[in-house]
Amino acid sequence: MSMSPRRSAGSTLRVLPLAAAAMIAAMGVTVSSCKEDNPVATADVDAAHTPTMLTRNVETLISDSGVVRYRITTPLWLMYDEAEEPYWKFPDGLNLDKFDNFFRKDATVRADSATYLKNKQIWRLDGHVDISNVMNEKFLTQQLFWDQRQRKLYSDSFIHIEQADKVLEGYGFDSNEQLTRYTIRRVSGIFPAKTLRTGASPESIDSARATIPQP
Repeated sequence: MSMSPRRSAGSTLRVLPLAAAAMIAAMGVTVSSCKEDNPVATADVDAAHTPTMLTRNVETLISDSGVVRYRITTPLWLMYDEAEEPYWKFPDGLNLDKFDNFFRKDATVRADSATYLKNKQIWRLDGHVDISNVMNEKFLTQQLFWDQRQRKLYSDSFIHIEQADKVLEGYGFDSNEQLTRYTIRRVSGIFPAKTLRTGASPESIDSARATIPQP
């Protein structure tokens, strides 16, 4: 299962051959013109840290086996396709919408930064990770992995889940790709939703946690 980008109407995805040429020149690649038998001096390029393509202000669709599955919006997209383990980097944040077979949105993902390992087909989301599913449940954590081959999400970090009637918190998280079947490995609290919604005051949260028995 491979993913290929498609340009949407607002996409700025493009190859930058002039920029690549300028980068090579700046790195000091020189050819001597004094003698024909002089060796060519080349600079070592770290493929793992030198992007093959840089794109700004991107909004594009990603297809999987010919079916549009994702919409990516990001201020900066770096591709490292020549690295030993090719990857994409989104250092300035990522908004991702996931679609089902009928192009209906079944999940949204927001993260401060993200990395996509192309060969392994694994996303790593970092920072303030905010995910919502079709049931309007919200998942908040600091790091989340998304394995597209296994069609699952998982995390070893603290997880905060907001449901219609309650809020769950704990450490370690496993879920299917649609976030409709999931488990918290170590639950640390179950609280009334009206008390622990995002934006509630720290005092009300601490009070609720102190008065509600832990499972």
